[in-house]
Amino acid sequence: MENKTDSQAQVLLPCKDLNEDIDFLINLGFKLINIFPDDNPKVAVIIGHGIHIRLDKNATCLPSTIYLLTDNPEQFDNEQTEFTAPNGTLFKVLPKSYQVVYPTTQHKFVVRQLQDKEPWIIGRAGMLYRDLIPDRLGGSIMASHIRIPQGGPVPDMVHYHTIGFQLIFCYSGWVKLVYEDQGPPFILEAGDCVTQPPEIRHRVLEASDNLEVIEIGVPAAHLTTIDHDMELPTKEYHPEREFQGQVFCHHKVKEAVWKPWRIKGFEFRDTGINTSTKAVASVQIARPLNTNAKPQLISHDTDILFTFVMQGEMELAADGQKLQFLHKGDAYVVPPHLKHRISNFSNDLELLEVSLPGNFKTTMH
Repeated sequence: MENKTDSQAQVLLPCKDLNEDIDFLINLGFKLINIFPDDNPKVAVIIGHGIHIRLDKNATCLPSTIYLLTDNPEQFDNEQTEFTAPNGTLFKVLPKSYQVVYPTTQHKFVVRQLQDKEPWIIGRAGMLYRDLIPDRLGGSIMASHIRIPQGGPVPDMVHYHTIGFQLIFCYSGWVKLVYEDQGPPFILEAGDCVTQPPEIRHRVLEASDNLEVIEIGVPAAHLTTIDHDMELPTKEYHPEREFQGQVFCHHKVKEAVWKPWRIKGFEFRDTGINTSTKAVASVQIARPLNTNAKPQLISHDTDILFTFVMQGEMELAADGQKLQFLHKGDAYVVPPHLKHRISNFSNDLELLEVSLPGNFKTTMH
């Protein structure tokens, strides 16, 4: 069988005047490589910008749209971004390198409850997704509750994300992962978490039955790219390597140290993510020391403060908002400077808190 990498693909485009279309494409940086028959040409093959175009006067297909991807748009006349060929094909000039866009956060008080029974959506690699912030605060953040009901090998490929910040928190079960320059595959257990620094290559290998993870991505819209060339694990081990200023972080619950939290009567374990991301984000797990702690009216000044209820139950009161009764699996976002209070919580309450940026101030009222 012929090696598929030796084959070639062509885009077929209709054509009325071969010379007009050829001249147009050459002006866009293409090159003519074939034309036939000699006595009355009806077909021409043009190459350039990574594609082969076959112009055919007998073609019955409709004109198409072709994107010209470049980081140097000045190569085109007057840095024009759209061109229409004589045959009707539209050429659009777009950036070649994907740029992360950080929308301005649209602050609002958000509560997402598991009992609302919103549908789970089938996402990448067959995983089930539940959106924890439906409007994504104007596109500034994506928070997903992800499930893999049936364990075993995961049909994933080596890939990376062009993103600002990404967290994977193992909520239930376990998952086997491997990361670029971070050594052999390892098991992420319930309560553990990792950051996926921008563009670090990684792969999900295997999962337990009923795996559940919480994934945070900033911004919400980001590009995932499959890397067909890299094999994981890599031969090199460089845990100190920075990926666009961030270091890979693997927090293990078994090694956690609990300290007094920012809210009196609570304690927390810090994941080290504030340090590894240079304060891009902070991820903490908090729990009450006892149920006799006096509820406190507080506010904060960070841009995004997302909380997921991992265990137990509680009441959340916020100025101007309806009293919320929250249970395991619920999530909420409290916007900056909104006065709010946690109260009537169970002794087994456990909260996963993600703040962006990582350093912020809590005010007691």
